Amino acid sequence: MIEAPGILLTIVAFVCVIGPLVFVHEMGHYLAGRLFGVKADAFAVGFGREIAGFTDRRGTRWKFGWLPLGGYVKFAGDMNPAGQPSAEWLALPAAERSQTFQAKTVWQRAIIVAAGPVVNFVVAILILGGFALAYGDARIPPVVGAVSPGSAAAVAGIREGDTIVALGGRQVDSFDDMVRYVRIRAGERVRVDLRRDGAPLSRDAVIATDVQRDRFGNEYRMGRLGVAAGSIVVEPVGLLEAPGIAVRRTGEIVQMMVETMAQVISGRRSVKELGGPLSIARVSGEQLSLGPQAFVFLIALVSINLGFINLLPVPMLDGGHLLFYGIEAVRRRPVEPHVQEWAYRGGLAAILALMLIVTFNDLGSFGLWTKLAGLIG
Repeated sequence: MIEAPGILLTIVAFVCVIGPLVFVHEMGHYLAGRLFGVKADAFAVGFGREIAGFTDRRGTRWKFGWLPLGGYVKFAGDMNPAGQPSAEWLALPAAERSQTFQAKTVWQRAIIVAAGPVVNFVVAILILGGFALAYGDARIPPVVGAVSPGSAAAVAGIREGDTIVALGGRQVDSFDDMVRYVRIRAGERVRVDLRRDGAPLSRDAVIATDVQRDRFGNEYRMGRLGVAAGSIVVEPVGLLEAPGIAVRRTGEIVQMMVETMAQVISGRRSVKELGGPLSIARVSGEQLSLGPQAFVFLIALVSINLGFINLLPVPMLDGGHLLFYGIEAVRRRPVEPHVQEWAYRGGLAAILALMLIVTFNDLGSFGLWTKLAGLIG
């Protein structure tokens, strides 16, 4: 039975996920700017028309918009998208100019820009570390507990009791490593290195495609090898161990994101699987309806996603700024303004195109195109 959350719960959940995460992202930029003496003209909490606000003693206008979905920070002297000095900036008095973003060294600007994504990763690490403290570190050895008849593993000759050593040449240290690898490689042929009674063996397996449907009616295309885990070992985690475990899990999630993106770019995974804000809203409502633990874990995943996406070397994103700062550091002079202008135009066009694609996919996941086709037919 499909149990879809109501529209009100979905909206509340989406606001509670995206709003705070975008806000702390911008707060990272703001605090790093403060550290290096950059004046912030405005810090907006929410978007749209200002409904309330105040100006602090540093001259920063703290604005509250009617749409509570994150915010933005505007630094003094930030007069164009590329952050390049302009005639207006050069006309500022020397004292004011020294407090602007452009007046800072390239490494200071890089830290200010990187601080936003870094804060997103820190939020996720704190959440995952809290889970490790509360529930321990579940470790499942990569030992095959059972093999499903007729599965990819059975066809490849994998047996109960085999220890999976590597998949596709990548070392496997736990059963979870194997699941993460297989999950995003439906239909691919991989080499399975294993140990059987102490002897090394290799087998080729074609990972099966398993279309799963959750309780909300969402379908997912997953890779499936057809092996079950053996015994699960749950080890208690101390306060000093939790950060290391959280960093490791964050790294594993980022690695999966990189591999998934590479599959989309190479054409091995359809762009139809990409989702946007509407998908995040739907999943937020679903996870909130499942309970606080699932919802908080979703916040960690979305926070990692925001940090990762913003670090991509695409103009208009934080990673695009960092790319230009890296080039500036090597060349000992900034990239020419006209080059940056065209790069940012291209980046904006790419982001808008991606937004159109994911919105189209989102509307399709809600059944809009099917319903329209039925009306036309």
